[in-house]
Amino acid sequence: MSDIKKMYRTVMDDHFPEKLTIEFGDQKLKYRKRTWKLPDEKTGELIEKGLRYGENPGQEAALYELVKGNLELGECRFLEPGYGMVSAIDEAAMLQAGKHPGKTNLTDIDNALNIMKFLLKRPGVVIVKHNNPCGVAYGDSLAQAYDRANLADRIAAFGGCAVFNRAMDRATAELVVENYLEVIAAPDYEEGVVDLLRTKKDLRIVQVPRFDKLAELCHKRFVDIKCLNDGGLIVQQSPLNAILEVSDFKPAVAVHQGVEYRTRPATPAELEDLLFGWQVEQGVTSNSVLYVKDGCTVGIGTGEQDRVGVAEIAIYKAYTKYADALCFKKLGKSYKDLELEIEQGRADRSLKEEIDARTRTDKGGLIGAAMISDAFFPFRDGVDVALRQGIVAIAHPGGSLRDFESIQACNEARPPAAMVFTGQRAFKH
Repeated sequence: MSDIKKMYRTVMDDHFPEKLTIEFGDQKLKYRKRTWKLPDEKTGELIEKGLRYGENPGQEAALYELVKGNLELGECRFLEPGYGMVSAIDEAAMLQAGKHPGKTNLTDIDNALNIMKFLLKRPGVVIVKHNNPCGVAYGDSLAQAYDRANLADRIAAFGGCAVFNRAMDRATAELVVENYLEVIAAPDYEEGVVDLLRTKKDLRIVQVPRFDKLAELCHKRFVDIKCLNDGGLIVQQSPLNAILEVSDFKPAVAVHQGVEYRTRPATPAELEDLLFGWQVEQGVTSNSVLYVKDGCTVGIGTGEQDRVGVAEIAIYKAYTKYADALCFKKLGKSYKDLELEIEQGRADRSLKEEIDARTRTDKGGLIGAAMISDAFFPFRDGVDVALRQGIVAIAHPGGSLRDFESIQACNEARPPAAMVFTGQRAFKH
């Protein structure tokens, strides 16, 4: 066990070059490796190292920032230098380095920013764990947004990465230090806030460089490179989200055997939740389905092989996270701790029964929520399982031969549900 702990705390040497050049024909992109001079965890002596390790201990890794080159292929001009955020994090941006950063710490910040770039109009927080969002929320204040995002999935948020879209104030920081996070990142921190956060000595506190340019990334592509087991590469353009406003949604319309099928129009409030959910969807591993309500995620299903299965998993997660939130608010402990105390005879079973009954009545907070899918529904079964939970609006790409069946399912629901198409899918692998 001591050897395993040592592996996690070892900052590896890496043998990747200081500079990296990628050629696309006669065009070149040039990168420089990012390293940091940070105190050694044992001696306190400043050491210069790159990433702690890759996805796992024992994997050497390096972070590179694009510093030169403008790539144009066909009609696409890719992201140019000068937009470095995660790749531009230096010692000054690490207000507290905590433990030396590893690959997953930085990719979590990156994917949170990938979602956050669409969610800047109100105070908002994205909490990411293992490169998937576990809680995302708007709020009237940053503190409220963090509280909502955290309670959306307290369990997964433990040890996660939280990114904020406003300068962190003291009220928000007081909530943050009550929990265990590995990383927090924000555009700025108000006076005295960093000192409060530093009471959590292992917490990595990051000020995101060039946060003011984040919204511009909604309109820019980068070169996305996938490495294969055989040493080969797949190179693609990064996706562009076409749904930036509620007006970008398309009516859900399908024609089958000469009959046109439509749902009722979505209300303005439903459209706002559908938009919020579609923006969160940009950072969720596919196949995915998620549910949102009042600008907050309720259940997020990720990386499942079939669409009805992931819709059901997201419902299960909504119920379990809702019960846990009720338990924590009422008793100050997790639902699983309460179950254990009941088994050990240290708590009254009626406490759990009350929480379970409330969760069933409220259907895990899903009543009145919106459903978002990153691809179309090949069958209506995925839609039906959500409608039974009180879902009132659905967004998905459209384009299935059976779209008319999904529209029928919405019209048969009581009350009838709305549906919109995005006209594009949002796969992320």
